[in-house]
Amino acid sequence: MTQKVAVLGTGKIGEALLSGMIRGGWAPSDLLVTARRPERAEQLRTRYGVEAVSNAEAAKAADTLILTVKPQDMGTLLTELAPHVPADRLVISGAAGIPTAFFEERLTAGTPVVRVMTNTPALVDEAMSVISAGTHATAAHLTLAEEIFSTVGKTLRVPESQQDAATALSGSGPAYFYFLVEAMTDAGILLGLPRDKAHDLIVQAAIGAAVMLRDSGEHPVKLRENVTSPAGTTINAIRELENHGVRAALIAALEAARDRSRELATGTGN
Repeated sequence: MTQKVAVLGTGKIGEALLSGMIRGGWAPSDLLVTARRPERAEQLRTRYGVEAVSNAEAAKAADTLILTVKPQDMGTLLTELAPHVPADRLVISGAAGIPTAFFEERLTAGTPVVRVMTNTPALVDEAMSVISAGTHATAAHLTLAEEIFSTVGKTLRVPESQQDAATALSGSGPAYFYFLVEAMTDAGILLGLPRDKAHDLIVQAAIGAAVMLRDSGEHPVKLRENVTSPAGTTINAIRELENHGVRAALIAALEAARDRSRELATGTGN
């Protein structure tokens, strides 16, 4: 790769992306990292053979800057970067809820910005990264962002107006499944199973169901009906889920997540 890429604020997701890029063909000599703590920077340098630099040095040297700091720290980082980022740099933001306009207002006029909402399965190369272009980002910039984030999973382009919905569904999505697995494991214990066995049963059921959803091409309703025999155990369970309003609760929960993402984007949430 001839592009020099810097990952700024290299935490868990940033490190997963760094590792994925190296496995995907980027040479460590083409990658830079920054970290708040010197010992963390040294750890990354030793582990991956990349150069650890300051944020200002990264802005001056890299062709593409990937900002992976927490949303509440982004304003401070941009203040530090702004004097050092010329308009030909590509800036990729991984911060939830922050629109590309936030970056464009604080950086040199014309700076291309791409917004990416990834999720924690990036740690196991099964992320879904949702990508949107800012005002000055071109198709080539989007393609480069896809190339980078495809090293840790799948990518999907959407208009930025759909990013809040994508955050609610995909960015936060893994937590909903963990919550469901936790509840089903507790149910297994209530039904008389040891916790470890209940956990193993539910996790494998979740993996199997996910692979079937991905690979079969069938609608989830069809797959559910295939498990639901007349007057059987599954339909009894489904009836109870409907009686307790689980479907409505999920819809309301995702709406709440979307609304929170909008609050973060407008600066009304803390």
